[in-house]
Amino acid sequence: MKQFFKFVFASFFGMMLFSIVTGLFALFTIVGMIASQDTTKEPEDNSVLVLNLSGQMAERSENNFLSQLQGTQINSLGLDNMLEGIRKAKDNDKIKGIYIEVGGFASDSYASMQSLRKALLDFKKSKKWIITYADTYTQGTYYISSVADKVYLNPQGQIDWHGLASEPVFIKDLLAKFGVKMQVVKVGAYKSATEMFTGEKMSDANREQTSAYLNSIWGNITKEVGASRGLSVEQLNAYADSMITFADPQEYVKLKLVDGLVYTDQIKGIVKKQLGIETDKDINQVTIADMMNTEDKNQGDKENQVAVYYAYGDIVDGVVGGLFSQGHQIDAQVVCKDLEKLAKDKDVKAVVVRVNSGGGSAYASEQIWHQIMELKKLKPVVVSMGGMAASGGYYMSAPANWIVAEPTTITGSIGIFGMFPDVSGLLREKLGLKFDEVKTNKYADFGTRTRPFTEEEMSYLSQYVNRGYKLFRHRVAEGRKMTEEQVEKVAQGHVFTGQDAQKIGLVDELGGLDVAVAKAAQLAKLPNHRTSAYPKEPNILEQMLEQTKPNNYLSQQLRASLGDYYEPFTLLKTIDQQSAIQARLPFYPNIH
Repeated sequence: MKQFFKFVFASFFGMMLFSIVTGLFALFTIVGMIASQDTTKEPEDNSVLVLNLSGQMAERSENNFLSQLQGTQINSLGLDNMLEGIRKAKDNDKIKGIYIEVGGFASDSYASMQSLRKALLDFKKSKKWIITYADTYTQGTYYISSVADKVYLNPQGQIDWHGLASEPVFIKDLLAKFGVKMQVVKVGAYKSATEMFTGEKMSDANREQTSAYLNSIWGNITKEVGASRGLSVEQLNAYADSMITFADPQEYVKLKLVDGLVYTDQIKGIVKKQLGIETDKDINQVTIADMMNTEDKNQGDKENQVAVYYAYGDIVDGVVGGLFSQGHQIDAQVVCKDLEKLAKDKDVKAVVVRVNSGGGSAYASEQIWHQIMELKKLKPVVVSMGGMAASGGYYMSAPANWIVAEPTTITGSIGIFGMFPDVSGLLREKLGLKFDEVKTNKYADFGTRTRPFTEEEMSYLSQYVNRGYKLFRHRVAEGRKMTEEQVEKVAQGHVFTGQDAQKIGLVDELGGLDVAVAKAAQLAKLPNHRTSAYPKEPNILEQMLEQTKPNNYLSQQLRASLGDYYEPFTLLKTIDQQSAIQARLPFYPNIH
């Protein structure tokens, strides 16, 4: 028996010692990795920045250390890091050019791709070269890649060039199968978000505005691609109308869409020749991640910061979690606290709010509006619009001192609606439930799910929504220094591109984040400044300490598998968690 206990004790002690040693080793490894994050390192002479267009591009890089270790993370490309990396490469004498390698790439909007393309155009001002290669170019990747000095394609490759289309989804009949219908109160002839739940096709007003902004975006794409490739807009439209996607690759060369057809192994020789190195030598490659660890030669004083605060995703009163959460969200409570901290930070002299949102909760939008107004009392506030800054996204943008948008940004949509699901058909007819009631007052049972709203109740809701719309319109008029009558002419839920919004006074200037930062520095009278991104991204240790989200991987896989249909699919799951009063774009614009 004594031998048994000795054996058990020895085994236990050994396991404890092993765990301690392993834990310490892991801790030292993590500490080392954290330290390496802050270590600056310079690229070798005669290097090439490899821009790998493969994965999902969003506003910010959100790489998770644990997911990387487990190999479960879908490749995430942050527009913020890509823009900064390209800017640093432009100013670094050791970087001789950029090689763009195109793979399976998706972006949240053409405005984000336009920002990336402008950064590459700016890079070329340094007289450095850009070469791009792909087995297949999607329309989006070709739009970006067309900026290159040389565009190469696999001899059996394709260029998908077809124009733009919007294909909204209508789910009224689907909901009806479950005994559910939407009770809607809206303001604005162009406020089309509710059509998804109440209609079977686009309204005339929605068709009109959709056609307008699609043509505006496509006009920008064809103009910019044409300028880079020496082609006219008419030629590019003719290519789109000829189903050129299925043309013989040799035709792409004749039509000046590409400069040559080569295989993957041959492109290395082209890059080596451009670098002036022998074929048996290795190419010095650096990535965007590498560039993030290089010294920023253009950073100014720490005491003169222009803070760039990223606000992207649905605007919500509180985060909706779980497997079918709607990706990144703008939590009004968190954003307001963050902006309050920036207001008190003495080193921050101006704030750029980077907005990429189709809106969401009207109440949450009002709270953020208030906090930006408070921030504005202490320091200049500039809004930089990304892919979308519409409805609630415009609501929170309106009070800024200056608004900058990309020409292809989707904005406007000044209007709100109330949407209340009536599930009485599901409960009574589909499930066979019976209900009775006793009440003390006329409206004591208001909001019950056992019956639809009465006409009188809908009238009260209509008054409430109209009051919200008038407040929204007033906020815009106040922020843009317009009369409410002037706002009304461009409101009614009407959606515009940034290019058209500038013409009607909803946007001050066209450009990207760099333009917004420069304007913020000008307003704050900062000759020498540095930019700082907020909210601060968690480091490796913070990620380790955060509660893990086991559903993230499955959610990423669903998004990758369902593609364009992921958003409407997830909406059905979270619809009961959405705020009843919304200031937002259509739930699912579906531009492709």
